[in-house]
Amino acid sequence: MLATARVFEPGFRGGGPIRSLRFILDTLPDDLDVTLVTGDRDLSSTAPYPGLSGRLVRRDDRCGVFYLGPFALRHWVRLARHIRSRPLDLMYVNSLWSLFSVLPILAVALRLVRVRAIMLAPRGELSPGALAIKARKKRLFLAVWAPLLRRLDVRWQACSRLEEHQIRATMPWAQIMVNGNECPIPEQPAPRAVAHGGPPRLVFVGRISPMKNLTRALEAVAGTTHPLEFDIYGPREDEQYWARCRRLIDAMPDHVRVRYLGELPADEVMETFSRYDAFLFPTLGENYGHVILESLASGCPVVCSDATPFSELIATGGGAVVRPATAAALSEALDRLADRSAGERAEAKETAGRRYRLWRQQLRELNVLDHARRFCA
Repeated sequence: MLATARVFEPGFRGGGPIRSLRFILDTLPDDLDVTLVTGDRDLSSTAPYPGLSGRLVRRDDRCGVFYLGPFALRHWVRLARHIRSRPLDLMYVNSLWSLFSVLPILAVALRLVRVRAIMLAPRGELSPGALAIKARKKRLFLAVWAPLLRRLDVRWQACSRLEEHQIRATMPWAQIMVNGNECPIPEQPAPRAVAHGGPPRLVFVGRISPMKNLTRALEAVAGTTHPLEFDIYGPREDEQYWARCRRLIDAMPDHVRVRYLGELPADEVMETFSRYDAFLFPTLGENYGHVILESLASGCPVVCSDATPFSELIATGGGAVVRPATAAALSEALDRLADRSAGERAEAKETAGRRYRLWRQQLRELNVLDHARRFCA
């Protein structure tokens, strides 16, 4: 089996899809052998990972990762030899737009690579919010690409019923497998919530890009009537968008303190969440939303838009789902949070951790690639 993704470990700027793939590869059944082809550097990085570029690295007996430099001819030759040395039952591609999806699918269409079936995981790229960004380019691309995908009988993976509906709205002919078993977060207890005085502490963790909607979060914080502290973590993926964010930060009222604290390595995310009273996340759309689960598992309630698969979990986990997620409506939700006493905020944190663990215990699905193999068969 061959899987492809633009970015994987040791990169971390790709966010949730990296953690999805790690969990999928770490829980493979014994009779699956998978090669993941991924980029040899992190998103927006010009430097390859030290010692990995052009290499096939074995994770265990069932899985290897090939770190491809897309413009290195010798890497392609080495990869082609590896692929042709074994039969391919399934190609599992992550993303609709990435070259790490487009090129492998074109290779199959041109019969340069022979594979029995292709499964495509669009990772939220067909949500209304995602399609609205650079909409004209995406419409033109889909006008050409969708007929080819249909001719090749490509199957689709959705991480939730919400994503299934989004895929079908664009690809009504699609054969869709729904499987959201991609959560690598264990069930160990959340850190004990400690009550604290002072203003509520809010956090944003995510890529700083239009899709994650940090500008709306900043507008919401600016519109509150209570003192608040708001810390922002994440890679600045879009510098023009970050300039808009900076203008909003510079115009904050005196009762709000906002800090940008840079990028956050994956192994520090949950410990960071545990220090805050709420995760403010007015995302335009998440096919899964690992960062939401990380927040809840850390005992940090979530204040979020209704554009994720976890609205019920968020609402019952000490947080709030805001519909529609306008700046004014989010400001009202944050003011209600600020009205809580220190003890009530600590109780909400306990609820978040407890509710996550109940959800995690109920998660019983096949490994995604095992399910894909059966679905395509």
